[in-house]
Amino acid sequence: MQLIYVFDAYCGWSHGFSATLREVAARHPDLPVEVVSGGLFTGDRRQPIRELGYVQGANDKISQATGAEFGDGYRRLIADGSFVMDSEAAARGMAALRQAAPLRAAELAGDLQRAFFSDGHSLSDPQTYHKIALAAGLDPDAVVAGFLAPGSHAAEADFRRAARLGVTGFPTLLADDGGRVVAVARGHATADEVDQHLSALAR
Repeated sequence: MQLIYVFDAYCGWSHGFSATLREVAARHPDLPVEVVSGGLFTGDRRQPIRELGYVQGANDKISQATGAEFGDGYRRLIADGSFVMDSEAAARGMAALRQAAPLRAAELAGDLQRAFFSDGHSLSDPQTYHKIALAAGLDPDAVVAGFLAPGSHAAEADFRRAARLGVTGFPTLLADDGGRVVAVARGHATADEVDQHLSALAR
C-alpha cells in the first residue's frame, strides 16, 4: 500500500493538514507517500489576494480547527492585497524538491507551505526554493534549476494526475493498495482518524 497526498501549496487547509500528514508518516514509515500538486490558483483564479475575500475568514477557521499558525511574514506579504498566488509555479517548485529527494516528498511539502504561510516567501521566487533546499540538506542549485527548467511540464503533469485520481478539493489523502484507491482524509482529519481508515482497509 502507498499513500497519495494531493494538495496545493497555496491552500490554507493543506497547510492545516501538514501536522496530520507528518504524524501519519511518522506512524507508518513503511508506507511511501506520493505527493501530487493540485491547481487551486490557476487561470482566472490567479489574481491578487484582495480579490479573494474569503481568505482571512478561512484562515481563522483553519487555525481553530487544526491549530495551524499563519506567521507574521505571511501577514506582511499579503497585507496590501496585491500578492498573487500562482499554483503552477508552486507545483513546479514542489516537483523540483520531489525530484531532489523523492522519499522525503511529504516532509518537503510541509517545508514549502511553512515557507509561505509562516515566513511569507513567494512560491514563485527561486530564492524560496534555494532556502528550502539548503535547510533540508539538498543541493539548492539543482533544486532551483529544476524549478526554472525551460519547457518543464511538471505542474501540468501533476494537475492531470490529480484529475485522474478524481480529486476536486485539497487536501485529499488517498490510500492505494494496488487494486483500489480510497480517500482516507479530505480537508481536515486527525492522524487517529486516518489510522482508523487505514485499519479498515487492511482488514
